[in-house]
Amino acid sequence: MNSARTLATAGRVLRQLRHDLRTIALMLLVPVLMITLLRYVFDGSPRTFDSIGASLLGIFPLITMFLVTSIATLRERTSGTLERLLAMPLGKADLIAGYALAFGAVAIVQSALATGLSVWLLGLDVVGSPWLLLLVALLDALLGTALGLFVSAFAASEFQAVQFMPAVIFPQLLLCGLFTPRDQMAPALEAISNIMPMSYAVDGMNQVLRHTDVTADFIRDTVIVAACALLVLALGAATLRRRTA
Repeated sequence: MNSARTLATAGRVLRQLRHDLRTIALMLLVPVLMITLLRYVFDGSPRTFDSIGASLLGIFPLITMFLVTSIATLRERTSGTLERLLAMPLGKADLIAGYALAFGAVAIVQSALATGLSVWLLGLDVVGSPWLLLLVALLDALLGTALGLFVSAFAASEFQAVQFMPAVIFPQLLLCGLFTPRDQMAPALEAISNIMPMSYAVDGMNQVLRHTDVTADFIRDTVIVAACALLVLALGAATLRRRTA
């Protein structure tokens, strides 16, 4: 992998995003607005907000980054931009790393805004360090980016890219432990939830919510989420190929 080519790709993607204000608003403002709405939905029950707010702080960035990345990458594929880039001396690893770096930079800003708002303005009661909360939120956003890059290879239109959300995101949302503890689910569903990365994202958030120190479970959760993101990025690189002779 060539660092100069990777940075050049990331710079190109960021320049394109800079001129797309609606996409920037979706990535940066929607998680903030959703967290704020949730806070006042549970205005009469602050403990309920504390119990699920941290989990959703990781889920919202994952969902928004998945949507934006899958649609933006699909545009590049359908417009022929990716094919032209692959005809140049640019490796697949350089290209996929450049996209991940660009969207990852946006994910850092997104996660920082949502975490800062939740902890310091909305009063989310976190026992552990807010920086650990930010770390998990960032890893979740990067996982959403990786999933978006991957599924864009299997969609023929932007509408189809959005249609992948029920197949990729909703099952994880239902089984991640947000609505009921995973160990109280049917054994088959618990087994499925154990292989879904969002389950470990929610677990990692809950570890910060309940423990003052870094626990072994927190380390396990963050490593699994990061490893899943890297694995999906590698699979996304494998889908990058020229479709014409």
